[in-house]
Amino acid sequence: MITKRIIACLDVHAGRVVKGVQFVDIVDAGDPAELAARHAREGADEIVLLDITATHEGRATLLGTVRRAARELFVPFCVGGGIRSARDAEQVFDAGADKVSVNSAALADPALITAIGSSFGAQAVVVAIDARRDPAAVDPIRDAQVLVQGGRKVTGRRVVEWAREAEQRGAGEILLTSMDADGTRAGFDCELTAAVSQAVSIPVIASGGAGTVAHFTDVFTRGKADAALAASIFHFGVTSSRALKAELAQAGIPMRIPC
Repeated sequence: MITKRIIACLDVHAGRVVKGVQFVDIVDAGDPAELAARHAREGADEIVLLDITATHEGRATLLGTVRRAARELFVPFCVGGGIRSARDAEQVFDAGADKVSVNSAALADPALITAIGSSFGAQAVVVAIDARRDPAAVDPIRDAQVLVQGGRKVTGRRVVEWAREAEQRGAGEILLTSMDADGTRAGFDCELTAAVSQAVSIPVIASGGAGTVAHFTDVFTRGKADAALAASIFHFGVTSSRALKAELAQAGIPMRIPC
């Protein structure tokens, strides 16, 4: 049986890890390299570092921050934010990343997904989708909207159709963040996660809303996610990846338990 993955996320702004609720009310959580090392030691299967203001500020990824974090890691490391070309991706890989995450730039130019995948392999390309349900829609799942620029701009694209296109263009994984649930610790959006998981054949990482073991169990079963990402529960000591994975394994979810 294929094991599920637990991923620790580092949202980085101005060289510091931050965390908010629904992308606002941001608070400082610590140093990226220190937190990356801690989460890896505590059993995270992967680390994702997102430079959350790079696109909005029109700049490249903070490569120095990536290098410092990469030096501390012995687990797969994914980096996103400010990657607008295959050359940008190459610089991030050279700084120590194993995968890159693309979001706004991929929507602006979907050929970017193919360009990075052809150069570095599909397994190295994660397409991040920031999703928000449309409360006025007849079908809020089917009509869930894709947002960009850190959730500041509605694109007019629907989440499920964009996930399908991203796979067709060569994405190796989808990182699906529910903006409605982000930072609330009230649970993942399992319905939306399941809709995307059933629409594509590549792995889907669920993000937004992690708060309890039951939330992870729910997103791995009802939500059909291949991996689940969390930030604040790890940063602020609510639990560790190792403790979480032990409880999930007891609940019958297949996990890789580190020694």
